[in-house]
Amino acid sequence: MTTHNLLESTIKVLTAKGKGILAADESTATITKRFTALNIKCTEESRRDYRELLFSTPSLNESIAGIILYEETLGQKASNGTPLPELLQKNGIIPGIKVDKGLVLLPNTRDENTTQGLDGLAERLAEYKTKGARFAKWRAVYNISTNNTPSELAIHANAEGLARYAAICQAQGIVPIVEPEVLIDGDHTIETCSIITEKVLHQVFYALFQHKVSLEHIILKPSMVISGKTCPIKAGIEQVATETIKVLRRTVPAAVPTINFLSGGQSSQDATAHLNAMNNLFPSLPWNLSYSYARALQDDCMKIWQGEMKNTGAAQKALYKRAKLNSLATQGKYTTDMERETTAA
Repeated sequence: MTTHNLLESTIKVLTAKGKGILAADESTATITKRFTALNIKCTEESRRDYRELLFSTPSLNESIAGIILYEETLGQKASNGTPLPELLQKNGIIPGIKVDKGLVLLPNTRDENTTQGLDGLAERLAEYKTKGARFAKWRAVYNISTNNTPSELAIHANAEGLARYAAICQAQGIVPIVEPEVLIDGDHTIETCSIITEKVLHQVFYALFQHKVSLEHIILKPSMVISGKTCPIKAGIEQVATETIKVLRRTVPAAVPTINFLSGGQSSQDATAHLNAMNNLFPSLPWNLSYSYARALQDDCMKIWQGEMKNTGAAQKALYKRAKLNSLATQGKYTTDMERETTAA
């Protein structure tokens, strides 16, 4: 199959209406923090058991088209000896892979970061592809602060990194998730977030154009336009939806097939409600609007599991329900009443 055909076949599955992406690519350090907070022992085996629980959830492919894996998970096997990427494929879900190597300090900025991992990326992607990965993820972060950040330097450097990564992915036949995250941390208003997000996305798409990235074969994973976590004035559900769509209309070409939002510190219910409002209020947008959530899909599931195999069934039902509610939100059909209903897998 040609590189173009590989990209076409993958993006077709990942943009199926009503389906999203589960981000299960937490680094060992991040998942250790989450496990520790719930008194779950974090070992290679417990991480494997938890992710096997996620991947083997019955009928999850009704709402989830792809799952992003951490490198450790890509090489692990389920308890029955099946490689975890193969388990996903058998369950009708495409495996993806987080390929960035985390954040490093960007010199000559006020403690701003850029993302590392471009060196040797093509070779790593070739190896990941042999293990079943068909799409990838690279995250850049932008912090809004009173120090006038993000700076022009940080915005430019991170856009370049995202574009170079995306071009390398497509050359390997791997669909890139382009993830520019404007962090929710801080006391900034939604209006400030809107201004910054627009600047960030303009620069990202300019860089993608310069690097000749095929927009038809990317997934944009942006943050929503939202008030800072400690802002005294909280934007309502409809305001977040309206402001987010305003910025996307100004910056994202219609050639992009899908926008899969990150949840970025929102509660599970807020992330679902915001996505639903966008699809409900703006039904005729040029892109598919969906989700690529981590904690907003996994929180209830992990809390119920508690590291105990006996809780697997109940934890999987919680994951299935959360994914189903977000699936409905991609169609503008979610209501808060559904939170209290039981959704059987």
